[in-house]
Amino acid sequence: MFRFLLFTMALALPVTATTQQPDRPRARDLGVFVGVFEPGPHNAITDVAGVRVGHATVIQAPNIRTGVTAILPHGGNPYLSRVPAAIHVANGFGKLLGMTQVQELGELETPILLTCTLCVWKAADAMAEWMLDRDGMEEVRSLNAVVGETNDGGLNDIRARPIEAAHVVAALESATTGPVAEGAIGAGAGTVAFGWKGGIGTSSRVLPTSLGGYSVGVLVQSNFGGILQMNGAPVGIELGQYAFSDQVNRDESYEPESDVQEWGSIMMVVATDAPLSERNLERVARRAIMGLARTGSYASNGSGDYVIAFSTANGVRRSTTGGVHSVDDLSNNSVSALFEATVEATEEAIYNSLLKAETVTSNGRTIEALPIAEVLEILRRYGAAR
Repeated sequence: MFRFLLFTMALALPVTATTQQPDRPRARDLGVFVGVFEPGPHNAITDVAGVRVGHATVIQAPNIRTGVTAILPHGGNPYLSRVPAAIHVANGFGKLLGMTQVQELGELETPILLTCTLCVWKAADAMAEWMLDRDGMEEVRSLNAVVGETNDGGLNDIRARPIEAAHVVAALESATTGPVAEGAIGAGAGTVAFGWKGGIGTSSRVLPTSLGGYSVGVLVQSNFGGILQMNGAPVGIELGQYAFSDQVNRDESYEPESDVQEWGSIMMVVATDAPLSERNLERVARRAIMGLARTGSYASNGSGDYVIAFSTANGVRRSTTGGVHSVDDLSNNSVSALFEATVEATEEAIYNSLLKAETVTSNGRTIEALPIAEVLEILRRYGAAR
């Protein structure tokens, strides 16, 4: 059972929910099977043992629609038991806080937060307070909070900067293993992808024993543009909604910033239990971009396309003590299957973020959900669904 917290700014009270959008399918419910590897039991990033996800969704009529999503790498204190990590930037139009220290040291020392663009710093401050209050942190004088974002200003009054410390704490403390709520929730509450409602999506892959038996999980915050294709089927073109659709075959000039199918960003978080160094995690992170490209993204000028990858394997954990550390390190010759698993899980996570999102009206706009019946007809016609 998954949990998330819904906040109304007027009441500022959390409401626990145990169900979400039961009539909105995931990709596999439509017969869309991406790639060759099987997913884990929840087909979620939490299929990587120990990884937890929590959401806090902030909604207030008529113009607040945003939230926080927290990804915790394991059940302990991430500062005292650090996981190796890497970040890959495909297009750097974004505000990924904490990036340089991860690149320099190759490790995470906090959970990962996702939120809206102008709330990054507020979220980081709240997480720093929360972390410093953990047991064993009494002497800590430096903390590298990692916070990513996408711009949900179409559906959210982003200048109000509505994220508060309570929302961040709620996302962190509600984080659980098991199924992950998807769609218009948490950091995906106000996002738009390919002109339809985007949001949070997740997927996983488990390698066969012959390839190591490792798990890979991906979670995305989709808020980007392009020409949507699903399992190779040209869904965006068939539905008449895709980047530059209003400009093709026209001679007059236009302002691309006004094209809702063109702008936006995406955050991708990749977790694995394979014992990888930060060097090979960076290679894994690059492959997530290939999964993104398969969905029809071309990383537009205004799109911040970021990947954070980390390993939860016990043999690669780093401590805060000095001296020589002995760590496991999967060989280069054994990582190709992990690359393929990352591509597949990223692609499917993006589809799930769209399929699970419902129509949202906020901030004077209505963004429609991806139409399921029409999409299914297109997928079957092009042989993209079983």
